[in-house]
Amino acid sequence: MDLETLLDRINIGEDQDIEFKSADGGFPKSSWETISAFANTDGGYIVLGVKETPTGFEVSGVRNPNFLIKEFWDNHNNLQKLSFSICGNSDLQTFKIEAHNLVIIKVPRATRTQRPVYINNNPLTGTYKRNYEGDYRCTDAEVRQMLRDASDSPQDIQILEGFDLSDIDAETFKSFRQRFSSREPDHPWLALDDSGLLRQLGGWSRDRSTGKEGLTIAGLLMFGRERSILDALSHYQLDYQEQLSDDPETRWTYRLTLDGKWEPNLFNFYYRVYTRVVNDLEVPFQLDKDAVRRGETHVHEALREALVNTLIHADYQSTRPLTITKYKNGFSFANPGRLRISLQQLYEGGVSDPRNPNLQKMFQMLGLGEKAGSGFRKMIRAWIEQQWFPLVSEKLELEMTLVALPMVSMIPENIETELREIVGDDYCELTELERIILILAHQSGEISNADIQCYSREHPRDIGECLKQFVNNGWLERSGRGRGTQYALSSKGQPDLLSLIPSSVHNESSSVHNESSSVHNKSSSVHNDENLFLLEIAAPVREKQRVSPELMINTILKLCSERYLTVKRLAEVLNRRSETIRTHFINPMCSDKFLELKYPNEPTHPQQAYRTLLSPGISNISDSPSSPQTAKKILDTSPLPKAPES
Repeated sequence: MDLETLLDRINIGEDQDIEFKSADGGFPKSSWETISAFANTDGGYIVLGVKETPTGFEVSGVRNPNFLIKEFWDNHNNLQKLSFSICGNSDLQTFKIEAHNLVIIKVPRATRTQRPVYINNNPLTGTYKRNYEGDYRCTDAEVRQMLRDASDSPQDIQILEGFDLSDIDAETFKSFRQRFSSREPDHPWLALDDSGLLRQLGGWSRDRSTGKEGLTIAGLLMFGRERSILDALSHYQLDYQEQLSDDPETRWTYRLTLDGKWEPNLFNFYYRVYTRVVNDLEVPFQLDKDAVRRGETHVHEALREALVNTLIHADYQSTRPLTITKYKNGFSFANPGRLRISLQQLYEGGVSDPRNPNLQKMFQMLGLGEKAGSGFRKMIRAWIEQQWFPLVSEKLELEMTLVALPMVSMIPENIETELREIVGDDYCELTELERIILILAHQSGEISNADIQCYSREHPRDIGECLKQFVNNGWLERSGRGRGTQYALSSKGQPDLLSLIPSSVHNESSSVHNESSSVHNKSSSVHNDENLFLLEIAAPVREKQRVSPELMINTILKLCSERYLTVKRLAEVLNRRSETIRTHFINPMCSDKFLELKYPNEPTHPQQAYRTLLSPGISNISDSPSSPQTAKKILDTSPLPKAPES
């Protein structure tokens, strides 16, 4: 971090990847929680010698930087204090601003084998994660997930006590053998009986140290019966949805999930879902007599890789569901568990680190998936060929990975027209980087610097300067700060823009989009009236940097009293950040039954929205008997954040 960047960050304040400490009385004890949080999330900076004032942050300096640095290293290298020495010598810097000395500690993101990074020699109580500008203790489930990922032992090789071949669905295994035989008719494993074949595939194993043998997690997941799978993995959930309707009240047009009507093992799930995923693609595709692909396009190959990768990389001991969604203009693949390699390694290809290598082997025997780490590169190739942009992201707060495959052309004529309206006469002078930024913003709704790096060889600093210039030009709007900063096309171009996951407002208007201009204008008028109505309600919060928790809660209740609103919509009208609204208000208000979910059975639904749910006669949170607990819960989460600077 250079001096100019540091001064800018001090002016902006704390966020996802930077923490300021005054360090008047020596090395701050709370910094160890921040070190743990940064390491377990996405890395960050701790700046010693900056204090918080009522008006923001200001440089106060530290008295003896060498003493602080020695105290840091003494504890950093003490396993009783910090479980892993995460920082290196180059991760500490000292700066002098006028007469003030500052110490900056860069905390790298921990690899999967290093997590969890915890303090005080106790992973269950000393493991933290970063959420916006606060450090939060990880739950037991989150810690256990990190410990599972840290192990070099495959997650799917575990032998299940009390399970045997009766837990395998005979029809599923028979279908597997037939498909395997069609592809490799002379394979020597086909001469084995079912138990022998299952052993070779890794579905049955023997512990050589104890002599214990039995069915593995891989064998149960791939071929098991529903009841048997749920007995072993109580949170097991597969969910495939098709959301192809323009009606926002229609949650899905087709759904495949665990309902007792079929054996929901991974083999059956794959073949049922893949057929529906590709059945209406506008590219040639056909199966031969054995249902094996013939002459398929790169798009089919990419979708197959996305589906297989989602199944073999999921953490099936997580409480999160595995969800695959088909939209009118794209797909999303979400699996529980974070990436086990970096985003850069994922985009470059060549590195494979599956959670479940035995599942990977089983799919390979069917000609599905590879061990070369080239799956995502194939998705990029196929999508770029069609002038589409794939995106992958980690949902750190959910411990999930999301792959979005929008099927919207990079720059068709109508999109170019919209971008020209935003950019004006400068459109023809745009550089390649500038066009990439605008196209990504158009397709994805919101983008970050890291998203753009996947498609450009420009230095992140140059990308940041370009984004900053676009904001100054009024072409992009910025939300969030630091690494959490997101950019979206200017609101003057937003009503006609499509994203992979449409908002409820977009869905509501799409049904009349192609009607006469008079109807369209009427719809726009209604939409504008609603905007004005919401902004009027939000004014007491929107126009101030800091407000009381009770005022914020009551304002949210009023906004949601007659309609479902998404977190993003609430953040816009309240002039706050989405993560702030979600973490500090929406989540505790939902847990205390002040808000209801539009999709109660799917908490992570991409179009999730919230509506006020108060007892009759109660219109204000202060009238509710549980309001003190709610207010305390919100106040205990962290100090109330400031509004973003305009």
